[in-house]
Order: sequence, then C-alpha cells, then structure tokens
Amino acid sequence: MNKNIIFRYAGIVLLLIGLMGCSAVALPAKSALIGSKVAAAIASPAETRGPAQAPAPVTKNDTVAALEGELEQIYTKVNSSVVSIQVTQTQALPNVSQLPGLPFFFGEPFGFRQNPQQPDGSQQFYQHGAGSGFVWDKAGHIITNNHVVDGADKITVTFTDHTIVPAEVVGADPDSDLAVLKVDLPADQLQPIALGDSSQLKVGQLAVAIGNPFSLENTMTVGFVSALGRVLPVGGDPDQNSGLPTPSYTIPDIIQTDAPINPGNSGGVLVNDQGQVIGVTAAIESPVRASVGVGFAIPAAVVDQVVPALIETGHYEHPWLGLSGISLFPELAQAMDLKDHQHGALVIDVTPGSPAAQAGLHGSDRQVKIEDRDVRGGGDVITAFNGQPVTGFDDLVSELAGATKVGQTVKLTILRDGKEQTLDVTLAARPQTTDQTPQSRTVTGHGPYLGLQGLDLTPEIAKAMGLPVSQKGVLIEQVEIGSPADVADLNGSYMAADIEGRRVQVGGDVITALDGQPVTSITDLQAALRKDEAGQDIVLTVLRDGKPVKVTVTLGDMAEVTS
Repeated sequence: MNKNIIFRYAGIVLLLIGLMGCSAVALPAKSALIGSKVAAAIASPAETRGPAQAPAPVTKNDTVAALEGELEQIYTKVNSSVVSIQVTQTQALPNVSQLPGLPFFFGEPFGFRQNPQQPDGSQQFYQHGAGSGFVWDKAGHIITNNHVVDGADKITVTFTDHTIVPAEVVGADPDSDLAVLKVDLPADQLQPIALGDSSQLKVGQLAVAIGNPFSLENTMTVGFVSALGRVLPVGGDPDQNSGLPTPSYTIPDIIQTDAPINPGNSGGVLVNDQGQVIGVTAAIESPVRASVGVGFAIPAAVVDQVVPALIETGHYEHPWLGLSGISLFPELAQAMDLKDHQHGALVIDVTPGSPAAQAGLHGSDRQVKIEDRDVRGGGDVITAFNGQPVTGFDDLVSELAGATKVGQTVKLTILRDGKEQTLDVTLAARPQTTDQTPQSRTVTGHGPYLGLQGLDLTPEIAKAMGLPVSQKGVLIEQVEIGSPADVADLNGSYMAADIEGRRVQVGGDVITALDGQPVTSITDLQAALRKDEAGQDIVLTVLRDGKPVKVTVTLGDMAEVTS
C-alpha cells in the first residue's frame, strides 16, 4: 500500500514517498534522527499505531477565507476601471532602442513591446506595444504612463467588456511619467476609480496590482508595500551608446512593492484593501526583464497633483530650484571639515539664472579623492527646507515636489564653509528640457603640482560669465581639496551652463597670467609650469567676478600625489 507522508520540521518540508516493504527511505543528514522515527512508523505493524481512522475533512481557515473574499471584492470593484492600451509607432529604421517603453531597471519603464513589422515594399517599420491604464472620470479621461504612449502614432484602448476605441493624448508630463488620454464613450460605460491617500501608507500594508502584463489582460497580483520614499529617475536625453534615457530629474516618494508586476503593467494600478488607487505601476528592478519582487509605483499624491493640470492645460509646471546635488556622506563631510555625522544635501551644480543662482547658492568647486574616486565637494550643504530637516538629497526633492508651488518663496538653511546661513529662494517653473551632455576635461599641471582642473576660455563661455568675448585664459572648473590651489583659495566653477548643446561648469577663477607671463590656454599654463619646481612660489593673475586678483601659490610635487 502506498504511503505519502509530509513531515515539517524547522521550516523544512520533507515529502517521503515509499512502498510497504521498502528497505530504506533517503533523508537529509541533518534529519537522520527524525527521519528514523518516521521510517520506523512506516515499517511498524498497523496494530502498533492504533485502529485506522478516516481522514479529517479539510476545512478552509477562516483567515484565508476572509482574505480570499476581500481580494475577490477588490478585483470585482477595480477590474472594470482598468484598461489595456495598444500603441503603434512608425519607424524609418527598425531601431528598437529608440522606441519608447523599453524595459529599464531601477527607474526604467517597462511597457510591453512586440517585434517590429515591415509591410511589403515599404521602407517604414511599425513597432507595436501594449501597456495599461485606468479610467479617471466620466468624461473619458484615461491615465497611463508617459513612456507607454510617448511617440505613438496610433493608440487604442480596450475595456473589460471588449469595447475597443481609439484614443488621443490630451496631456503628458515626462518628468512624472504620467499621461492623460481621451476616449469618446458614453458616461455609463465608464467606471472611474477612486484615489487613495498615499501619504498614509505603511510598509506591510496590502498592495494589489491590476494590469495587463505581457498583454495578458485583467491580471491581478498580490503583495505588500515593501518600502516607501524611493526615488525614480526620469527624463534626460538618450545615451549615445545604449539609447536609454539618462536621468535628469527624479520622481519622489515612490512606492516599492513585492506584488509581481511585469512588462505591460505600465500605467496600471496599485490599489489598497479598499480598492483605491495608491499608485500607478511604472518600473521594476530586475536583471532578467521580469518581476523579481521589486516593483515601483508613482504615488497617488503625485497623480492627484499632475493629472488635473494635464487635463486642463496639457502640461504640468514643476517647482524648480535649479540645482543638482548628492547626499552628504561621512567621508565627504570629513574632507570638507564638517562633522562626520553631518547630514544634508550637497549642492554640486547651480544652473545660471535659476532660482538657486539668483538666491546666491554655491555649487561644488573642489575635488577630493575618496577610495580612488574623484568626488566633487566644497559646495553649500542644505540642511533644512522651510524648517523641515533635510538629511539627504531625496528629502530635498520630496519637499520641493510635495509641499511647494511655482512662485512660492522658500527658506533654505545651508552650511557654507561650516557656518550656518538662511537663504530665501523664489521657485520658478522647471524648464521643459535640460541638456546633460558632459564636457571633456583637461587636467592642468605636469611635474609641479597645482591641483586643479580647467579648460580653455572660449567666447561662448566668456559670454556666459559676463566677460568680454575676446577674453583669453584658463577657466578653473574644479580644485582638489587639500591641493596647493585649494590652500591658496583659488575658486573652481560652481554653476552649470548649457553652451552649444553641452553642459559646462562656469563661474570659477580665470587664470590669465603666471608670474606676469600671459596665459591664454591650458597649453600655455602647462608650458609655464614645466619651467618651475615643486615647493616654488608662483603668482597667478586671475579674473574673479570680472576683476583681476593676484594669488600666490606654493607648488606641490606631482610625484607625491601619484605615489
């Protein structure tokens, strides 16, 4: 007689399948003692185990039954509000990397894309894809991710009753990865879904995703809110090598969930136990382009801010400071002569003409080597925003996006050279596009060591700095912390300007002479330095805020720096 015995011990499930009369049953070594008892039970005569009893009827646990009932109600309530979105884009060449909605992992979109098709005799290629969306109102507005419909030539929407209708984009915001479509249907065929309060979410709460993964319509997956306060990079121009977007802004307060979401879930809903939308599923973290239990959703609070503006005007104005930065960390704080445990957002770049520039914020004009990495430092450290503590750059982004509006004046508490200051900044609307192409750099100094990084002053850079376009010299971009240039208080550049489609650091000292000899380029500066020796004092003439200043520098030894 066959016997199937399931034995549980210390979280291990052993399935023992044997035949009466078998001489041995294989068990893991650590379970040998326990296994021997089970084997003995199998081999013992029936009478030693008592009279045979009928198996107890299997009853469903009340908690499981309640959960199943709740999930059924959520699906019934929400499903008719979730739609499938099909897109078609015409391409002159079958360059799939240029199409929207390609999978990208942490912070990359994942609309489901199918193979491109080429009609006979045509030089055009058609890329088909699919995503998800949900009904916003009775007027026919549908919400989805911007990356699902960006660049699409044709959009259709399929409802749960198999109604298929064309749709058009009435508004889109790449910086929040949201878009609004419009369909023409009677109001009684549209079932809007309510928004929940994403600001009240807690880790561990139920999270249910409904969408169309891999074009499998009306799919529900279940999990929990696994983390809060993540950020999602968006925007930027495509990378020349990969074709994927390079981050220029971030969406704050992103919801992380372990509810399985996959390509095609983009634009679908993440709902709570009340069937209310707490987020719009938008991205995954995965090495295999499929769910591994880490998905991200744009919070309902952002949706509620952006969507009404998209419906009304077609675009949304994000409050803008005009700076980039990083979270301060202990090694960098120490290099900047701050307390090791000092927290805050270090300002790296300040955009010329931006609210941050007008308020006098300083970007990083120094460079320090930390664990063989060159890291920029020396800029202002923002420690509070309107009185709210800023422990890192993500806090700054969150406060800016969630608690301000264009035209509002905010107070920034900063540390500058270790001293606390307060600056008033009037926020502007974020520019529509920002170029982030890096400018090549040249390090000055051969033999004798200055410890700075610079580039030739061009007429375009001179104009951006308010200097005569005929001005020549070497613009100091960065100064290495602790270097001879740093000790001499030479100033690096602290603002980023877009010049001929490239991002260039400006605002620093411009070296125009060394010991009275003109310096018109980096080549001149390097040639002059080769004539000097380590430990020697030199006098640099620099333009600082448009005025000539003489600075004495004691040259270091390059051999000591590279040894």
